[in-house]
Amino acid sequence: MANSFGTDILIQAEDPSVAAAFYVNELGFSVTDETPEMISLLGDNINLFIERGPAMGPVLEVTVASVERAKARLTEVGCQILKDEPDFPRCYVIDPYGLIYNLAENG
Repeated sequence: MANSFGTDILIQAEDPSVAAAFYVNELGFSVTDETPEMISLLGDNINLFIERGPAMGPVLEVTVASVERAKARLTEVGCQILKDEPDFPRCYVIDPYGLIYNLAENG
């Protein structure tokens, strides 16, 4: 399984601008992009993306060759799909140890 782990972390917040202000003012992030649905922040070693939506906790970004194959394999070993977005394609997964990650296809 050739996955790629990047420096991206995604969180969801009901109001991304309020959350972004916290990370900018309290932790020194800078805003690199902003839309009504997502704000992108840059830290020294992390790219933080704040997406509008109900809070899930921190989400690590994992790039895979095929989201469908990765979903099938991971659910067989005890992972649960939290949110599936086949049109993107991506899905949010929680593993048996509580780690949440977003599976996205490369390329």
